[in-house]
Amino acid sequence: MKKFIEITDLTKVFVSGNEEIHAFGPANISINSGEFVSVLGPSGCGKSTLMLMIAGLLDSTSGKVEFESKLLKEPKTDIGIMFQENTLVPWRTIKANIELQLELRGLKVKDYQDQIYNILKSVSLEDFADRYSNELSGGMQQRAAFCQTMIHDPKIILLDEPLGKLDAMTREKIRADFQKLWMVKKPTVIFVTHSIEEAVQLSSRVILITPRPGKIDREIKIDLPYPRDLNVKRSKKFINYLTSIHEVFHKYGVI
Repeated sequence: MKKFIEITDLTKVFVSGNEEIHAFGPANISINSGEFVSVLGPSGCGKSTLMLMIAGLLDSTSGKVEFESKLLKEPKTDIGIMFQENTLVPWRTIKANIELQLELRGLKVKDYQDQIYNILKSVSLEDFADRYSNELSGGMQQRAAFCQTMIHDPKIILLDEPLGKLDAMTREKIRADFQKLWMVKKPTVIFVTHSIEEAVQLSSRVILITPRPGKIDREIKIDLPYPRDLNVKRSKKFINYLTSIHEVFHKYGVI
C-alpha cells in the first residue's frame, strides 16, 4: 500500500489564561492509502482534537501532518468530513443538501445526478430524496449526511463519532452502510470512536489512545474478513480482539 498520511510528533496544548492544558500528543502515525483506521479512546482523550488537526481546522502546537509527502498548511478542502452533528441544512431537501456539497466545490451538479441517486439507493434513501431533514429519523439523517460526505469521491474521509447519538439498532445498520461503501470505493478513512465493537467491526487497524493527555498506547491490526457480518462478530477471533482492547482500557481505569 502507498503511504498516504504521515503524522509526526503531533501535539496540541491549549492555553487558558496562565494555564496550559496538554490535550494531545505527541503522536506519530502512518496511514496507508485505502486503510480504514479507527482512533479509539475514552471521552476527553483528544481524539476529536487529533481529527481537527488532521483536517487542518485546528493548528497543532508542534509536529506536522503530511498528505502524500505534502505538508498540511491550511484547511484541507478535498476531503470528506462528518461529525456527530450532521451538516444538513433544514431549508433544502436531502437531494439538494447533497447537491450543496458539489456546488461548494464548484462541480457541475447536473453531471452527478446518477451518482446522487445511486449513493442514496446504497443506503436505502432513494425514496426520501425530496424530503426535508426534519421529516427523517436521526439515523436517516446521518445516512444522508454520509452521502454528502461521499458524493465528490474524496480520497480521504474523516469521521468524528458520527454514530454517537444513535440507538444500537440504527448504529448497526449505518455501520453496515459505511462498510459497504468503503469496500466499493476504498477511500482512506480515519474514524474516531469510543466504541470498541464499532472499531473492531469496521477497521483494518485500530489505534488505542490513552486518557488525557492522549497518547498512542498501541496499534492493533484487525485481521478479519470483510464484510464483517454477524457470523464474523460471533467468531472467537472477533471476541478476542474485543477482550484484548477492553484489557488495555481497564488498565487505565476507564472500563
